[in-house]
Amino acid sequence: MTDTALFALSALLVLAYLLDVLGRRRKLPSVVLLIATGMIARQVLDRLDVQLRFVELLLPVVGTIGLILIVLEGALDLELRRKRARLIAKSSGAAVLGFVVTLAAFTALLHYLLAFEWTVAALAAMPFAVISSAVAIPSAHGLAASTREFVVYESALSDIIGVLVFYAWLAAGGSLGEFSEDLFGGGALSLVAAVVAALLLFYLINRMEGHVRFVPLLAGLMLLYATGKVLHLSPLVLVLVCGLLLNNPHLLEWNARLRSMHTAGYDKTLGEFKGLVRELTFATKSVFFIMLGYWTDLYHMIDWRAWAIAAAMVGIVYASRVIILQLLGIDDRKRLVWIAPRGLITVLLFLTAQKSGSIDAFPFGVVMLVVLATATATALAHRGESVDEQKEGPGDDVAPEGRAVVDQPSAEGTEVCGVPDGEAVKP
Repeated sequence: MTDTALFALSALLVLAYLLDVLGRRRKLPSVVLLIATGMIARQVLDRLDVQLRFVELLLPVVGTIGLILIVLEGALDLELRRKRARLIAKSSGAAVLGFVVTLAAFTALLHYLLAFEWTVAALAAMPFAVISSAVAIPSAHGLAASTREFVVYESALSDIIGVLVFYAWLAAGGSLGEFSEDLFGGGALSLVAAVVAALLLFYLINRMEGHVRFVPLLAGLMLLYATGKVLHLSPLVLVLVCGLLLNNPHLLEWNARLRSMHTAGYDKTLGEFKGLVRELTFATKSVFFIMLGYWTDLYHMIDWRAWAIAAAMVGIVYASRVIILQLLGIDDRKRLVWIAPRGLITVLLFLTAQKSGSIDAFPFGVVMLVVLATATATALAHRGESVDEQKEGPGDDVAPEGRAVVDQPSAEGTEVCGVPDGEAVKP
């Protein structure tokens, strides 16, 4: 049994790597390939009368770990500078408007089509209003540096906003007063806790010695996430702030005591930490999507109601995105309009909502259809580019070995953080 499990796990990771390479070279959606692999494996194993019952139990756990690592990886590749305030403001505006507009439209859709009460319809709609950073961040590979950063900021903020609003709404039970208290009170406490945790993590990464350094840090970060969730805080805020501070030690230069925490070997240590996070993110995300494909019952996807609702949701996503990007004056709208995938976070939030028992009438096939459709559209956003266009991605603002280039204005007049092609957002 041990040998079989070892063979299966190693073969799974090798296959995931090959599918990732295939997806990048052929511009195919690697998420769709991974999910399809899981679905095929389900059909084969069912015919062999083999059932993997542990998948349903492990899926939320693996997904949560993947979400933590993905947000951390994205934050570790962002450099905060005053000159880039415009880019941050625009990506924040896109994340907020995108969530609010699609949430309102989806809520009305589910209220009228499925006869859900407004509070229940809003709960069911929230998972679909969130852009999945698990899919969006890797999809930004090859885009111009400023566009790539916009995708990372927008998707990470969308995840955070979605989680904050979702859990506050779930805990409030339809009470607007309790919802507001949980949302704004929890958000403020989350930010304070995040700053304290980030300073502690920064201190530890500068002081820890020996061969084992990063695993305890990651374990501590996941412990903070779990603690924040129990205390009804926004745990993704903790992860995001920790990652941002680790990659932006210059934010501590205003205080002599904090500045003294920055040791000479910090940059090298941080580079090693980033490498470990990338590797773990790839492995966790790959396993999650394959398990998701295996767990999915194909009969749920042939329900005509699922197709109708999914088609309406996908249409709303892209129609609203065209308007929002145009309204905010975002550059490179031609590609960005299609980079609004639903994925890991959508599945996790929906499974949580499903446990409440209030959305049992919701056709589960909608979840997979929306995830597959938007992930495919995201991957195909790169199709049609000429070779020259692809080479123009990071351009001259690229620095060796992932070092950031500062004082390099982008097309928007904002500062760009340049990194080697694909390094910043590699899954």
